[in-house]
Amino acid sequence: MFLTSSLTTDLAVAIFFLTSVVTVFFKRSFQYWSRKHLPHPHPTIPFGNLPNPYKDGESIGVFLAHLYKEMKKVDPKHCGFYAFAKPCYCVFDLDYVKNVLSKDFQYFVDRGIYYNEKDDPISAHLFAIGGRKWQNLRKKLTPTFTSGRMKMMFQSLLKCENSLYEAMEDFCEKSEAVDIKEVLGCFTTDIIGSCAFGLDCNSFKDKESPFPKYGRKIFESTRLRSLLNSFSVSFPNLSRVLKIRQIPKDVGEFFTKIVTESVRYREETSFFRKDFLQLLIELKNARILTIQEIVAQSFVFFAAGFETSSTTMTFALYELAKNQRIQERLREEIEQVLRKHRGEISYESIQEMKYMNQVVDETLRKYPPIPFITRECIRDYKLPAENIIIEKGTSVFIPILGIHHDEEYYPDPEIFDPERFSEDNRRIRHQYAHIPFGQGPRICIGSRFGLMETKIGLTSILKHFKLSVNSKTREPLMMSPQSFILAAVGDVWLNAKKIY
Repeated sequence: MFLTSSLTTDLAVAIFFLTSVVTVFFKRSFQYWSRKHLPHPHPTIPFGNLPNPYKDGESIGVFLAHLYKEMKKVDPKHCGFYAFAKPCYCVFDLDYVKNVLSKDFQYFVDRGIYYNEKDDPISAHLFAIGGRKWQNLRKKLTPTFTSGRMKMMFQSLLKCENSLYEAMEDFCEKSEAVDIKEVLGCFTTDIIGSCAFGLDCNSFKDKESPFPKYGRKIFESTRLRSLLNSFSVSFPNLSRVLKIRQIPKDVGEFFTKIVTESVRYREETSFFRKDFLQLLIELKNARILTIQEIVAQSFVFFAAGFETSSTTMTFALYELAKNQRIQERLREEIEQVLRKHRGEISYESIQEMKYMNQVVDETLRKYPPIPFITRECIRDYKLPAENIIIEKGTSVFIPILGIHHDEEYYPDPEIFDPERFSEDNRRIRHQYAHIPFGQGPRICIGSRFGLMETKIGLTSILKHFKLSVNSKTREPLMMSPQSFILAAVGDVWLNAKKIY
């Protein structure tokens, strides 16, 4: 190969050549949706249509909601877009959403989420894995989340309620503003620590407890981590070669150590407890699960239960603090139902709170903790009544936040109105217009548990405290651009006044 005598010139030529190759690669890739005659926004090198993590001020979930709103004006059914050079398919029409999640599920079994079982084994959990492995594991775990199992674990959840009350009471006595997400994060940490690991995390009093620290670290996102996550989803095979991890190494090591030690202790001492970990141990003893699968499932159970439920409660209490009439109506229901149960929060009393269900459902509509879901097309799929083939390997995105804020289904979507979920209103709306947990065979397996801890938390607080919005809350709320889970910039601060 001919080389010039000038190293600077050689480097310049090499850079020019490499840049030209990359540019040609991207421009050819960017012709994909044009060839299929599917509308798509104009992409740019190198991020395609994704937000630039070093420049743009929105998360992927908010980006997809904006894409939904703008591109639905062009085509009400769907559009294409690009994640780096990778073509992605975004679904708008609710019948198409139903096809992807349920009716034609056999084409969209996998989520298409990146995981690295070799270098990051804890990432190979039920939420991420696909194919036959997912089907087998889902079948094994489904019996652990039945209503009967939830009722069995209810008392373990309820034991954490007193610490929540004491923490809120302390804020009242000191007349301090409440960082409600932080408080509820401690509450959900204690619940998941108890139910998933059989441990007393004592998060409210032990400020050095590692569980909240590592729980937050799971979802902490820097610009570099956001870039790596987007890259690994777009180029999963290359990412595995580069040994890119989905879960920070210290987080994985912490949860692996906690779970393996807990399992070993129970097996050596014959200690028995009615919780999630015990159910997994029973599956291990029946040679249905391995210890590594127990670690991975315990991890995702903690991650989902810790963050999504505290997020739901945070936004619910914010809206109730803003809307005093709704807050009072819900409190009246709580008091009325609890009177029938000797003033005690019980599994049965929680089930009777109909308006509570409406408040939670409206919160999940306006603030879905996970603002989008993904699927991967595992074999070529022809769209119904269209001459378009979604090819094998295509990532499919369903913009939950965009659907939940569509005026076609929810007039004045920015208004918080639990009446949207009265029985009559729910009946006349498309079933797939409200999908905070997804739908179909891959619907969130832990939704019952998450709703149960959410309702216990809301009942405990509203039974004893009247809430209002503190001036430290930045209004109108803006969503953090660095968070995968919906989170308000500056957090949500409330005033709490004790009810005597």
